[in-house]
Amino acid sequence: MPADTSAGFVALIGVPNAGKSTLLNSLVGTKVSIVSRKVQTTRALVRGIVMEGKAQIILVDTPGIFAPKRRLDRAMVHSAWSGAADADAICLLVDARKGVTEEVEAILGRLPDVRRPKALILNKIDLIPRDRLLALAASLNERIAFAHTFMISALNGDGIDTLRQTLAGMMPPGPWLYPEDQISDAPIRMLASEITREKLYDRLHEELPYRSTVETDQWVVKTDGSVRIEQTIFVERESQRSIVLGKGGQTIKAIGQAARREIAEAAEQPVHLFLHVKVRENWADDPARYREMGLEFPRG
Repeated sequence: MPADTSAGFVALIGVPNAGKSTLLNSLVGTKVSIVSRKVQTTRALVRGIVMEGKAQIILVDTPGIFAPKRRLDRAMVHSAWSGAADADAICLLVDARKGVTEEVEAILGRLPDVRRPKALILNKIDLIPRDRLLALAASLNERIAFAHTFMISALNGDGIDTLRQTLAGMMPPGPWLYPEDQISDAPIRMLASEITREKLYDRLHEELPYRSTVETDQWVVKTDGSVRIEQTIFVERESQRSIVLGKGGQTIKAIGQAARREIAEAAEQPVHLFLHVKVRENWADDPARYREMGLEFPRG
């Protein structure tokens, strides 16, 4: 390890669909967090590791912050604020097109209580006129003492290099916390589950309710170097199971094919993927499911 290194944690917070997962993947340079059109797809804290010069930046992609209605919602929002409180710096990501929505307003009200250096990131700047963008940046900086303001497009990479370099400068001195070539601290089994969940949402964005989850039950490395993976998709009703399976099993076959390709790329080995669909009513009230997702089970 070279001399004069620095390392620290940066929490990415914002409302659902602000672009946190896309930004995390862009900064890391590869996929470590799932991206979906469906809101609230990030559930647990996902950490991506970025090297910039002698600085190691551990980015924490938090679940979107919103008004929680159910137990799972409360667990996710608690996870997001916990990630912010534990970080060395906080980045508030705002969708510049939507501006200060009611949900952003709620975050702004609570943000001063988190005593950490803060940066504002306005995302999707390619979709908003420059005068509106500058006015939004000015109004937000009047309300919160942001150390830095960035204007980016996480999708096409505009402004990402400057953001990465500035975050590196915000990291406290100290040894690197992970090996130089590591890109995430998420176990490969968890990433495999998340990849399948992403493909599930991509395929069934409109039809499938938000309350579904995927667990990796078996991960067996075979003698030929390939891996046999068995996963279970949990839904809450039999009608949802029929949707996931599709006519003649065609839907789950397509989901499995798309997931297998991406899991094999992430695992860097051939993959044999077997998907099962089970009905488990009220799985979102089962503490074991929360442990699997890396969330704290909210009581009451």
